[in-house]
Amino acid sequence: MSQINSKVIALIGGGPAALFFLKHIILKKIKPETIYIFEKNERLGVGMPYGKAGSGYEHVANVSANEIPKLSDDIELFIQKHSADGFDEYLTDGAINRDQVIPRLLLGNYLENQFLAYIKLAKSSGIKVETYTNTEVKDIVHFNDIETYSIIAGNEKYHADVVILSTGHQWPRSYEDTQKGWYDSPYPPSKFNFTTNYPVAVKGASLTAVDVIRTLSRQNGNFIKDKNRVEYILKPESENFRIDLYSLSGFLPALRFHSEDEAYSSDWKMSLNEIFEYKRKHGGFVDLDYVFNKNFKMPLQKKDPEFYNEIKNLSIEEFVEKMMKLRKELDSFELFKAEYAEAEKSIKRHQSISWKEALTAFSYTMNYPAKHFSAEDMIRLNKVLMPLISIIIAALPQSSYREVIALYDAGIIRLNNVDPESKVKPQDSEGAVYEFKDDTGNSHEIPYQMYVDATGQRAMNFNDLPFDGLKNQGTVSTGYLSFKDENEAEKQLENGNKMVKSGANNNFYLQVKGLSINDYFQALDSYGNVRKNLYIMSVAYIGGLNPDYSGLDFCDTAGEIIVNSMVG
Repeated sequence: MSQINSKVIALIGGGPAALFFLKHIILKKIKPETIYIFEKNERLGVGMPYGKAGSGYEHVANVSANEIPKLSDDIELFIQKHSADGFDEYLTDGAINRDQVIPRLLLGNYLENQFLAYIKLAKSSGIKVETYTNTEVKDIVHFNDIETYSIIAGNEKYHADVVILSTGHQWPRSYEDTQKGWYDSPYPPSKFNFTTNYPVAVKGASLTAVDVIRTLSRQNGNFIKDKNRVEYILKPESENFRIDLYSLSGFLPALRFHSEDEAYSSDWKMSLNEIFEYKRKHGGFVDLDYVFNKNFKMPLQKKDPEFYNEIKNLSIEEFVEKMMKLRKELDSFELFKAEYAEAEKSIKRHQSISWKEALTAFSYTMNYPAKHFSAEDMIRLNKVLMPLISIIIAALPQSSYREVIALYDAGIIRLNNVDPESKVKPQDSEGAVYEFKDDTGNSHEIPYQMYVDATGQRAMNFNDLPFDGLKNQGTVSTGYLSFKDENEAEKQLENGNKMVKSGANNNFYLQVKGLSINDYFQALDSYGNVRKNLYIMSVAYIGGLNPDYSGLDFCDTAGEIIVNSMVG
């Protein structure tokens, strides 16, 4: 029998993370007395990305049917039972292409269906499940003496023995509510229901930016499809419409290609035994170089010996420089076209692009040892490797590529590479001014009638957490990593790194984004103690210690780890 029998579990957030947690509760045959599910929106399972809060009919996921972690019913069976009304282009003679990306709203319908199916299974096994949609949790209070939590939602209080924070995406606002033409995020896309007969500034150039592009382009023109070619035609009333992308990297996202590996598996990651044994022999840390060699280079040695021989002796810095060199030499859109041709060849021949596939797998597996990196390695990871990883793992769908290139060929879109000190400021009573230096060092101040921040979900900090009861009691804490070398910490301080903090014993720490959690996603309190019955799998609050923390596969693995820890 499970250790949590006769207990009450509260899920704070009812999106995909909660869905996969519930899946593993059912698979492990855990039988708590009650499960409360609190969701601020009207639907379960969809979260922000797969419902109207984050998608329109024009938006597609960057996963296919083959890449969705296993649920009660396959999506193909779901479509056979419920049809795909409104998404006729996804079907060919009533069937789906399992390698084709899925419209996000359709994927949301499927995830909602599966959430309800697991609730039904839970109830049939004797678990009392109470769902509260359109219900925002106002606070969570921890009672130390009896190890329970009080959840304040609406005008009611609910008591739970175990709390899972699965609140999903969070989009803080700066000027959106007060400055006309200023948007702190592109969500919900329904707010862009007007033509824009003027240039629009978009901060960011990855998947979130593509969401903006797909929405605004349809408000101002039409895509004409002829076989594999797409042409964009402006509406007469939008003749001055243009999209100016601004990016620190100056790169567009890499495209989807054929993948030979199965969906991500928890078997790929370092086990806790491996992690602790390595730390015991290496000064209390897991080394980034070791993980990079184990989870990137070694798999490449088997998959692509020729490429492995090219990079086997390269440091992480040298490898990134090699991979970025071509990107830096070519115009971003010309590189975009070349990568599309490469990806199309990969898909048609069913041949993977081995180094990209291996780097994507590495990105997934490094989440688990990352909590055991030294501060130096985490700084190095974020500065050197993550800029390349973020480009590759984007896996932009080919349909999005074709639309972006159609806009480029029509002279509607351009990409500006800006410096880290670039700023965006409100302009008088409307829009914004983009201040930046270009590649040549020249300064620019460009006014825009409309500005959209499309940099994606940023990692939230301790003070951003909306639950004062957890913060004020010290039940949760900010994430930190220790330095291996005090001299390196002092250098970071001298160079102005404000995230470096000194400890009581003259030691140094790196403060990372988000909250402190252990290997089981359990919260660590302000004294470093494990709060065994408080789990944090909210994407906005775990990015500091989980560098690649998004996607359905991550939700599935995190849910499995949490449920296993409950079983004990």
